[in-house]
Amino acid sequence: MVLGELVRLRPLEPSDAEAMWRWHNDPDVMRWMSDGYPSSLAQTRKRMEERPRNAYGEVLFGVEVPADAKLIGVVRLRDAEPETGCAELDLYLGEKDYWGRGYATDTMRTICRYGFQKMRLHKIRLTVVTENQAAHRVYQKVGFVDEGRLRQEFRRDGQWYDMFTMGLLEDELR
Repeated sequence: MVLGELVRLRPLEPSDAEAMWRWHNDPDVMRWMSDGYPSSLAQTRKRMEERPRNAYGEVLFGVEVPADAKLIGVVRLRDAEPETGCAELDLYLGEKDYWGRGYATDTMRTICRYGFQKMRLHKIRLTVVTENQAAHRVYQKVGFVDEGRLRQEFRRDGQWYDMFTMGLLEDELR
């Protein structure tokens, strides 16, 4: 387990499938995320049971509040390559009661520290829909900088949105 100030990052368990399924069916949670096609709870459980173990190329953690061991979200470093020292970061908090209370910021700092110290990454990248201002602020708060703009990259409710590409180098983490 990886400890932050407010959160604990831990490998996901098959028993987390119900929370994941619930979050993936919540329009507020999925608003600015690529949600793919709907799946049943049984399909989600099966996917969780068959998920490969964490390895350098992809590390997936559940975001948990240590005080009550409550799973509140998911964070992942993916597409990591030792040759480049770069990885992509994905994060979402599915429990809306924890939004706006510092848990996303602490999760970002914790996973980035893990990436830089444990995985010896040089750079962590992410993309965020330009209209997702809350997430953009969190990413900037921990040191991510805008590196570019992808035009009309994300579609939701019949409308196209731009996305920012952001990057963080080890010495920029705040």
